[in-house]
Amino acid sequence: MFMQRKKLKGIVGSIVISSLLLTTGFSATSEKSKVEDQDKKFEKKENLSSIQMLDQGKWAPNTYEAIQDLINKYGAKSSRYKSEKKPYAIFDWDNTSIMNDTEEALFFYQIDQMKFNLTPEEFYTVIKTKIPDGPFSNAYKNNNGELVTLEAITNDLKRDYDYLYRHYKVLIGDQSLDEIRTTDYFHDFKVKLYFLYEAIGDTYSTDISYPWVLYLFSNMSVGEVKQLAEDSNDFNLGAGISKEKLTSPQQLHGDAGVVSISHITGLRLAPEISNLMHTFQNNGIDVYVVSASMEEVVEVFASNPKYGYNLPEENVFGMRLKKESGNIKPVYEENYPITAGQGKTKTIINEIASNKGGCGPIFVAGDSNTDYEMLTEFKDTKLSLIINRVSGSKIGELSKLAASRMGKNNPKYVLQGRNENTGLWIPTESTIKLGTNEKVLLANH
Repeated sequence: MFMQRKKLKGIVGSIVISSLLLTTGFSATSEKSKVEDQDKKFEKKENLSSIQMLDQGKWAPNTYEAIQDLINKYGAKSSRYKSEKKPYAIFDWDNTSIMNDTEEALFFYQIDQMKFNLTPEEFYTVIKTKIPDGPFSNAYKNNNGELVTLEAITNDLKRDYDYLYRHYKVLIGDQSLDEIRTTDYFHDFKVKLYFLYEAIGDTYSTDISYPWVLYLFSNMSVGEVKQLAEDSNDFNLGAGISKEKLTSPQQLHGDAGVVSISHITGLRLAPEISNLMHTFQNNGIDVYVVSASMEEVVEVFASNPKYGYNLPEENVFGMRLKKESGNIKPVYEENYPITAGQGKTKTIINEIASNKGGCGPIFVAGDSNTDYEMLTEFKDTKLSLIINRVSGSKIGELSKLAASRMGKNNPKYVLQGRNENTGLWIPTESTIKLGTNEKVLLANH
C-alpha cells in the first residue's frame, strides 16, 4: 500500500512538473513575443522621430504641412529613398533666401564707398558695354519729361567720374571719402548711375541688363569683390528697410537733365529658409542655389557661417565673368548661361542634374518671373515654393494657381507671405507690401 502511494505521488509529481514546464514555456514564449512586438513598435516610432522636422517658425500652416510632407515622403527615412541617387532642392537667392536683393544692395554700397578700380576711360567704356544707343523706355524721362538716352547719361557720368577720380585720395586725388560725398559731382554720379541701372533693366532683356552691373567690378580680384560683398551684407543687414527717392542736383543737369529715381534700402536674413535648407540636408536631400546675382557674391552670403545658411560654395551657381591673372574682366563667361529665366533651367540641367542621373529637383523655391521656368519645367519637381511678392505676369499666374490649392491635398505650388516693412515672414500666404499695413494675397485683388 505504501509503495503504491509512493508510486502514485511520483506519477502526480511528474504530471505537475510537466504541466509547470509547459505553462512556463508558454509564458516565456508569450512574453518574448510581446517584447518583440514592443521592439518593433519602438523601432517604427524611432524611425519616425529620427526624421528631422522642419521648424514651424513663421511658415503659413498649409505651406509648412506641404513641405514637411515632402520631407517625409522623399527624405532619407522614406522607403523610396536611394542614397546613391540623392534627391535635391533648388533655391533662388535674392528675395527668396533673403529679403531684398544682395547684388543691388552691393551696387549701391559700391557707389557709396567709391570702390572702383577703373580709369575714367575704362569706366566710360564699361558703362556702355553691350547697351544699345538711343533712348530708354518711356518710363525713363528726366524731370522735364524728356526721354533720357544712353549717350546723354553716360556723358554726364563720365564727367562726374573724371572729377571723382582726380579728387578722391584712394584713386589719384587728395580728398577723403567724407569730403567727396559732400560734392555735387558725387551726388549726381550716385543718382545717375543708379538711374542708368534701372533704365537698362526695364528696357532690355536679361542677357543685356543682368551682366551689366557686374562689369563695374572690372580689374578687381575675386577676393576684393568677396570682401566688398561681405562689407555690403553687414552694412545692409543693419540698415533700415525703406524706399528712398533720389534727385540729381540742378547745378549739374548736363546732357541728361535732372533725373529722379527710387531705391529700397536694407537686407534681411530669412531664418525659415536657412532652417529649411538644413532640414533638407539632414534628411538626405541636397541643397543648391541658382541665382541671377554674381556667383562669388552669393557664395559669400550662402557659405559664410555668420549668416547661418552654411552651404558649400560649390553648391552655389550664379552669373560668371571672365578672369585674367586673377582679375575680373567686363566679359561674360563663354558657354555658360545667363542665370535668369531659361538660363536657370539650363544651369540646373548642365551643372546639377548631369551629376544626378539626369533627374530634376524635387523642390524649387523662387519669387519672380526669372524663376518661372525652373519652378515649372522639371517633371521630377514635386513641390514649388513661391515667396509672395504680390507680382503680376507669369509669376502672378503661378501664384493664382497656388492660391487656388490652398488647404487642399498634394499642392504643386505653395505660397509664403512676408512683411516687407520689417523684412520678416508672417504665418500666412499673404504679404504686407512696403509702405502699407494690409495683407494682400494676389496682385489686382
